[in-house]
Formats: sequence, C-alpha cells, structure tokens
Amino acid sequence: MASGDRDDQRFVEIIGVPIEAGAGHPGALMGPAALRTAGLVRALRELGHEVRDLGDLTPDPWSEGDAATARLAEITAWSRALADRSYSMMRGGGVPVFLGGDHSLSMGSVTGVARHCRETGKPLFVLWLDAHGDFNTPHTSPSGNMHGMPVALLCGEDGFDDVFPPEQRATVNPAHVHLFGIRSLDPGERRLLRARGVDVVDMRLIDEHGVGVHMRRIIERVRQAGGHLHVSLDVDFLDPAIAPAVGTAVLGGATYREAHLIMEMLHDAGVVGSLDVVELNPFLDERGKSALLLVDLVASLFGRRIIDPAVTQSQIGGQAV
Repeated sequence: MASGDRDDQRFVEIIGVPIEAGAGHPGALMGPAALRTAGLVRALRELGHEVRDLGDLTPDPWSEGDAATARLAEITAWSRALADRSYSMMRGGGVPVFLGGDHSLSMGSVTGVARHCRETGKPLFVLWLDAHGDFNTPHTSPSGNMHGMPVALLCGEDGFDDVFPPEQRATVNPAHVHLFGIRSLDPGERRLLRARGVDVVDMRLIDEHGVGVHMRRIIERVRQAGGHLHVSLDVDFLDPAIAPAVGTAVLGGATYREAHLIMEMLHDAGVVGSLDVVELNPFLDERGKSALLLVDLVASLFGRRIIDPAVTQSQIGGQAV
C-alpha cells in the first residue's frame, strides 16, 4: 500500500457495516462512525490515496421471530448484502476497507473477496489478527454468538448452509488462513483448527520469536503464490491497556509497537488487497483512545512512516537519525 511521498498511491473504498447482532455486548454498531470521527478518511487522503467513502451498508429487511431466529436472520441479511457489495468493490479495482461492527461482518466481506479471487484465479490468503480463533460452529460455540464463528463459515464448516445462497457462496482454503495473536480458544474450535490445518500463531509464539519472524513467513507464502491477502483486524488483537473499546477483551495482547510493525511490514510487502476493522465498541472506549489507535494502524498499513527507508545516512549528510 502507499506512502504519500512515493508513487504507489491506491484507490481506497470505505464502507461502514454497523452490525452488532453477532456480538454479546451492544455498541459495536457505533464503530464505523467512531472511526470516521477519529479521522480515518483524512489520514488516508493525507497519504496521497484517492479515497471514496461509500457511507454505511443497509441490508434488506429480515424476518422477525424469537430472539435467536431474529439474530440469525439479521446476520444473514447483513452477510448477503455485504458479500454482494464486497464482490462489486473488488471488481472495481480498488482496496475495499470494511468498518465494523462486530466480526460476523467478515462472513460477508471475505466471501465477496473470495468469490472475486476465485473468478480471477488469484489465491486468497487471510490474516486474522484477533485474540480468538473465531472457528466455532453452531454445534461447538459455548455462547452462540456468531462473531466467534466467521472463520469456520469461511472455511466451509457445517452448520452455515442457510447463510448464503449457492451463487454467493465462496470459501477459503483453511491452509491459507493465518490466525495471529491468538490467546483464547474454546475446546471445540481447538480440535477443528488442528484437524483443518489452519496456521495458528498464538501469543506464546510471538513472545518467543517476535512478530517479525512469523510475519515474514506469512508474507513470503502470499508472495510465492502470487496471492491476495485479506487482513481482518479485531480490536481485541491489541492489549486492552492500549485498546479498551471491545466487549471481548483478553489480557496479554499485541503491544503498540508490535501492531505497528505488523502493519508496516504488510505495507512494505505490497500484498494486502482488502481490510476489515472490526469490534470497535465506542461505548467502552476511553476518550476515543481505541479509535485513534486503529486509525494510526490503518495509516501504517497504507504507508505512513517516520522516514522513507530509501533516505540513508549518506543521503542526509551522514548525520545520525
């Protein structure tokens, strides 16, 4: 992605997805507005990108029923509408950025990206930056909340047949999914992740080797395959001390510098083609602290840096920097 002082500007399309039906705590529907208020569009434009804000998605009306039926119907309506919009945004040739909203939105965003990648013959890889594996199914989930199930749906697990009609459905190869920063798994999803061969980089591995080792490995995989990398960034990937605005906080998350390093490495690699920013709950934030940090991270992903690496000491008179 791009830096304002380099010739690699991109066309970026932003759409808000104010859904919270998949989460256990209300408030995530305010996430898109908070990210805009925190200056996301302005930050990307200052980097030289052409940015089009498409406003917020509106799904078709859904059928009401008991609480569980109504929530599933609502998530299905959002997922189908977003899958179509994601697909059309990909066909437009820009970089789609989906602002959430809870993580169930990725059922729609990634399905649309996967459909486009299937048609163009480009391998799709997914980098899931999250405290949780999100690989539960309706049969394994302790809570029943669908924001803990999107990766399972995307990888074709049973229990989701009614979410998408056949013409929309497109899955992701589990071997192309990288869960990064994980520190909370339920027993059922742990078994499924092992059985499906999903790459899981938990915080133990990050503590032991650092984020750079694992990010380089993932980036190289995508590069060698000539793939498209979709990044799905959940607020709870970050340590709650620096990003408290999430209803599923888990201690021991990524630090400020670890998160920025990931984004900077992804930008330099040039492999990211689409992005989710999810689970921001402004109701739980502290004076916009989490929203502002997310904007900074997205800016790093799109090329914000302290100084261009091409500017060496010899080019600036040998002065230390």
